[in-house]
Amino acid sequence: MATSLALIVIFGLAADILFRKFKLPGLVGMLIVGVLVGPHVVGLMRPEMMQVSADFRRIALIVILLRAGFELRRDTLHRVGKTAIIMSAWPAILEIAAIMAVAPYFLKISLLEATILGSILAAVSPAVVVPLMIDFMERGKGAKKGIPTMILAASSVDDVFVIVLFTIFLGMYGGHKVNIAWQLAGIPISVVLGIIVGLIPGYLLYKLFLKYDWQPPRRTLLVIGTSIGLMWLEEVAHGVVPIAALLGVMAIGFIILEKEEAIAHIISQKLKKLWVFAELLLFVLVGAQVNVSVAWKAGAAGLAVIFIGLVARSIGTYMSVMGTDYNWKERLFCV
Repeated sequence: MATSLALIVIFGLAADILFRKFKLPGLVGMLIVGVLVGPHVVGLMRPEMMQVSADFRRIALIVILLRAGFELRRDTLHRVGKTAIIMSAWPAILEIAAIMAVAPYFLKISLLEATILGSILAAVSPAVVVPLMIDFMERGKGAKKGIPTMILAASSVDDVFVIVLFTIFLGMYGGHKVNIAWQLAGIPISVVLGIIVGLIPGYLLYKLFLKYDWQPPRRTLLVIGTSIGLMWLEEVAHGVVPIAALLGVMAIGFIILEKEEAIAHIISQKLKKLWVFAELLLFVLVGAQVNVSVAWKAGAAGLAVIFIGLVARSIGTYMSVMGTDYNWKERLFCV
């Protein structure tokens, strides 16, 4: 496993630097490295690394979601809340509908299979969106109108919404009896419970940090450990009550920022440094999961389906921000 970590760090960093030099996203280089060293191409990645890949990717995702939480301010959320709610569902609905319409023709699959595919492709990747929005916040771009905050909030709830739809469609495909009304009702329930289970430990951590003058690295590790605990809680509660643990992770950062900004900024800076390694782990390991032969079989038809879905999502996103005071450039940025 140590050798695999060395491969991830050395080749991942090299690809990141190379791609950034040519004004390309560094994460694309990391993904390509993952594909090449993964088990489906060269096979340099050790099997034991692939076995724990999901856990590493989850921890990396927690790091970036915590960073997002430490950037969310209540007044900004209140200002962009309505638009964020619309944006969390409408673009995904249009994307799924578009893929439902074209995938059976291009990929020769059933309508229900096309619907499942649409719900998979409609999911937003927090690992891509969150770092970009945090970067814009730090540089003050769009912050005056709360655009990065709106996109952060919308993308987080979008994942919850799409996962519920995927569960419904997958249940129908498997021939199981699915209570659609209950599943849809689970969306607001999971959002609310996710926020609550994040706010409570977040508040307790804030009290602990006030009482005990722990060093910033210890505080950061405690926050990360608590966040991992929330992810575990979601797994335990699965099938009993829906909990959006990803929102809970963000809520931890949010409440600490609300209560003690100085502590929040210190922890956020530590997370920023930790993200350098976590980002490498996340994207290289995601690339390692890609089965090139399967992707190659989809070919131009698969790319066409993805493109049409993205066009539909873009239209939905533009419609979501039509009632705002954003200018055309800001609306295009949201798209």
